[in-house]
Amino acid sequence: MINKYEKYKDSGIEWIGKIPEHWNVRRFAFQFDFSRGLPITKQDLKDNGIPCINYGEIHSKYGFEINPEKHVLKYVDVDYLSSSEKSLLKRGDFVFADTSEDIEGSGNFSCLNSDTPIFAGYHTIIVRQKNNNNYRYLAYFFDSLEYRNQIRSEVSGIKVFSVTQAILKTSNVLLPSIIEQTAIANYLDRKTEEIDELIADKMRLLELYEEEKRAIINQAVTKGLNPDVTMKESGIEWLGKIPVHWDIKRLRYLGQCQNGISKGAEYFGHGYPFLSYSDVYRNEEVPRVLLGSVESNEKEQLSYSVEEGDVFFTRTSETAEEIGIAATCMDSIKKAVFAGFLIRFRPNDGKLSKFYSKYYFRASIHRRFFVKEMNVVTRASLSQELLKRFPVLLPSLEEQNVIADYLDEECNRIDAQIKRTQKLIDLLSEYRTALISEVVTGKIKVVEDI
Repeated sequence: MINKYEKYKDSGIEWIGKIPEHWNVRRFAFQFDFSRGLPITKQDLKDNGIPCINYGEIHSKYGFEINPEKHVLKYVDVDYLSSSEKSLLKRGDFVFADTSEDIEGSGNFSCLNSDTPIFAGYHTIIVRQKNNNNYRYLAYFFDSLEYRNQIRSEVSGIKVFSVTQAILKTSNVLLPSIIEQTAIANYLDRKTEEIDELIADKMRLLELYEEEKRAIINQAVTKGLNPDVTMKESGIEWLGKIPVHWDIKRLRYLGQCQNGISKGAEYFGHGYPFLSYSDVYRNEEVPRVLLGSVESNEKEQLSYSVEEGDVFFTRTSETAEEIGIAATCMDSIKKAVFAGFLIRFRPNDGKLSKFYSKYYFRASIHRRFFVKEMNVVTRASLSQELLKRFPVLLPSLEEQNVIADYLDEECNRIDAQIKRTQKLIDLLSEYRTALISEVVTGKIKVVEDI
């Protein structure tokens, strides 16, 4: 049975509704002092000195709380201790990212849960209590949808959403008594830890499913399906032995390679279908419907066409691990062109089944070829010449299709398990979010003697 408070009142805040009668609503500006993070760039970060958290880590790594004893941080020079004391976080201080690439990230923050001081980096707003409220309670409140919706309703942006001090200052904070704050924080610490452990277990299960899927694909496209087949040396260290009746050819002998179209930004967002880097990176099959568009003419549509059987490879990235990722086109897309950050491989007729290509070129074992051969300076870049050296194992077309059918069945089985597990993770995450919201707004009472 859910415990409720005896009396409630209107909070006066659209996103919150009714709250316990004895709770207070306070304007953020009257509860906190503000300062800014260090005006530094990534080049100022070092491997030793004073720990520092930046806005990217708030968004993508740590969030909610930061503890330099547990989390790996970069450092800044110790000289900042004398010149930028206001940018130094103490236990219970909050640091908000002042920009976000999406509306959901607006209001993302970290709270220092350690006695080890750390600096806040660029693009951050530091918030320090004027009063002695329980910072763990405040952290849960700031993480609630009821508080985040106050921020989201005020931020503006197209490509970047900005959270300003003014937006934070005009938001409202719910403040029960310090006894209740502590009880709420302790309760949510216990409950969220339980939920987080369940989510972590499911995440590990997802990793095992993905690992199983990778192993099945790698085995099938490099060893075949017959465990008793006679094997021969491939002559390639990372491929090892392959079935004796399979051919092995460099990509250059199986078709033609071409880089994609290059145009200015003003040509995009209208026109004809456009196959982007992310379309390839995220999918083993080229999407049947492309969301991107570009202004292109008939000559360009002919030169950079997207046709059945084509295989597209990611050509450039910040890391070698992200280049050479492939997606296969299963059905031609009329009037479509592909991005300059991609290389198109168009097979000669009769050598490769598109169903086999979908699995072969996406197989994780081939990462060894690209990572080993890649020359990285500031960005990793895949040249046509390197791609043409890529080794391709060639069973007969009939055997290629048998392998593809087997992998369709196995991958569908694993994907169904992944989908069920991901649904459980989503439900647990939704429950966690709902629980925090219900408790920090007083919809659920967790203090027995109040």
